[in-house]
Amino acid sequence: MQSVPFTYGRITEPIDFTDRDSEITLLKRNFNARVNTIIISPRRWGKSSLVKKAASEAVKQNDTLKVCFIDIFNYRNENEFYLALANEVLKSTSSEWEELVQNAKTFLSRLIPSVSFSPDKQTELSFGIGWDEMQKHPDEILDLAEKIAHRKEINIIVCIDEFQSVASFPQPEMFQRKLRAHWQNHTRVSYCLYGSKRHMLLDVFTNPSMPFYKFGHILFLKKIDSAHWINFIQKRFDDTGKQISDHDAALIASLADNHSYYVQQLAQQTWFRTNKMCKTENVTAAREDIVDQLSLLFANLTETLSSLQLNILRAIISGEKQLTAQDTLKKYRMGTSANVVRNKKQLIVNETLIEEDNVLSFSDPMYRYWLESRFFKIIP
Repeated sequence: MQSVPFTYGRITEPIDFTDRDSEITLLKRNFNARVNTIIISPRRWGKSSLVKKAASEAVKQNDTLKVCFIDIFNYRNENEFYLALANEVLKSTSSEWEELVQNAKTFLSRLIPSVSFSPDKQTELSFGIGWDEMQKHPDEILDLAEKIAHRKEINIIVCIDEFQSVASFPQPEMFQRKLRAHWQNHTRVSYCLYGSKRHMLLDVFTNPSMPFYKFGHILFLKKIDSAHWINFIQKRFDDTGKQISDHDAALIASLADNHSYYVQQLAQQTWFRTNKMCKTENVTAAREDIVDQLSLLFANLTETLSSLQLNILRAIISGEKQLTAQDTLKKYRMGTSANVVRNKKQLIVNETLIEEDNVLSFSDPMYRYWLESRFFKIIP
């Protein structure tokens, strides 16, 4: 069976990875220099895949480097965070289960750790003390990686995905202060923090009043350039015995607004429709099918927006640059400039819009097209 050459919705394999050479170089440099790194970008731009690839290359080049990955998307309190951190640090620094058990007993003795095994032979660490007691002794877990790194004379990178989730924990700022108080003193452990909520991450790491302000090197991820996408799409078609022209490969990148997730999805759906040589109608039909599949999701999202917010979106789609200009306010029935500013901010907070260099754009290019073609019916 012929393998499908494009990947989206999961961690990208090396063969399905394109560009990001400068970002990978920067991350590897930071990993080896033990520099804390924060990655900020809109959702589904490939942050997790980027970190995995950079970490994999760094470990291959440096056998004293260990990397552990933690996804805290579903965690709602400190207790869950501590358990995940302890488990993943121990797993990433232990070559066999006996070593994991011994490390747990050695470095977490006050917490009375116990290790169990699931049916798939995955180890899970639990603690024999209650949550109230653990709150009194978080140091053992927060400093666990540092202690192991010194004992084994290694360096550890702790990569935490969906880090913005800590902002939803009870007493979030107090918890963040606790994390920073420990982590800023670590010399053999560094942290790579990233997530899918750009606005929340910006507040956590760029707000001077927040504990993680100036915690490390902030990498603002940019979109992959069209030229890289064109080469990548053509190569993946060619690898599977199919062809696509420069024009149609560029069209895929353009219709997806160079959005990593959607470029891969649109390229895949176009590839499915191609026998030997891709036709332009294969690309446009693939986009229509993707948008149709997402229509219910987009309709539900649109129902949560106010009439004024929808008028702002229509103005942006129509190419208006000065939303608070009197002619624009009147033309799109947007009331006062203060109303526009307030509602624009809310659209950015809920990640419908992105603002970069004072330019507004849609975070989801397929949603923009759905509004343009289905909801507002600006284009036929």
